Amino acid sequence: MRYNPDIYHRRSIRLKGYDYSQRGYYFVTVCTRGRRCIFGDIEKDRMVLNDAGKMVGRWWNDLKNKYANIEIDEYVVMPNHCHGIINIVGSVGADQCVCPNTMGEHTDSPLQGRPIYEMIRWFKTMTTNEYIRNVKQNHWEPFDGKLWQRNYYEQIIRDETSLRRVREYIIKNPRQWQQDKLFAE
Repeated sequence: MRYNPDIYHRRSIRLKGYDYSQRGYYFVTVCTRGRRCIFGDIEKDRMVLNDAGKMVGRWWNDLKNKYANIEIDEYVVMPNHCHGIINIVGSVGADQCVCPNTMGEHTDSPLQGRPIYEMIRWFKTMTTNEYIRNVKQNHWEPFDGKLWQRNYYEQIIRDETSLRRVREYIIKNPRQWQQDKLFAE
């Protein structure tokens, strides 16, 4: 099926012209499709992960093994979403520049880091594949093959004050569950 903007009204939430592979901190939120609560429960203001939630946490932490130029900062897996901060610390290799090809056009250097959207796509793919493999075996909630919403939210963290605020938000997120706008009844 071909995308029709008149029907679907999709628009990019990305900052136009911004290079999402450049150094810096990025706050990311990924929600389950239909905001289904399948990763555990909040008990006494703490997130208690079930096996599916632990699996999501493992893959989130594995991002740093797949993408050597990042660090995983604060994160939390919630019943129907996860929040995390990814810090792109530089490129793999010594040179982060974009190199011109023989036609004088700029192309990605093989040494340049990967953009955030590629990391999140990989994370969503790996978690979905493992979830599918474990639905019957571990009696996880069945689903239609789409674990996550199509897109995700991200915010470029521009200074230390914002970084502290986002870290605090992530840490306090389980205590704010009842007021969370992502809460699904």
